Amino acid sequence: MTLVLGGARSGKSRHAEALIEAETAPWTYVATAQGWDDEMRARIAEHRARRSDSWRTVDAPLELAATISAHGNTPVLVDCLTLWLTNVMLAERDMTTERAGLVDACRRAAGPLVLVSNEVGFGIVPENALARRFRDEAGRLHQELAAIADRVVLVVAGIPMRVK
Repeated sequence: MTLVLGGARSGKSRHAEALIEAETAPWTYVATAQGWDDEMRARIAEHRARRSDSWRTVDAPLELAATISAHGNTPVLVDCLTLWLTNVMLAERDMTTERAGLVDACRRAAGPLVLVSNEVGFGIVPENALARRFRDEAGRLHQELAAIADRVVLVVAGIPMRVK
């Protein structure tokens, strides 16, 4: 399992795709984004257009643990955890339970697994309670996943730096 972290537009998705494409196809791309508006739908379309026909896309805005568990030995890329976290928080699900389920599914994943997430803890303290909770939940999630990951990579300006 590899956890790929980075800021917005850092190149983390491209790096993660290259890691999975080093495995035997077909590959599964688990997308957590939801097309709430035109701009997000355009981003989703851009990501899909970039991938070859060897990719199978599965949308999992909320049921991420079950989706990972269902893919057996297939190489899986999840993009991205912070969008999943947003979806879980907006659905008012219990974050402790959701995080534990995801960590367990990742621990039990039979095939190669690459997780992409935004590192949001490098900035200033957000001004509102929801944004602070989001930042804190993302930090907790990243720590738990990094602890069980074989490899952790931080991507900055398109340059992957191995952390673990």
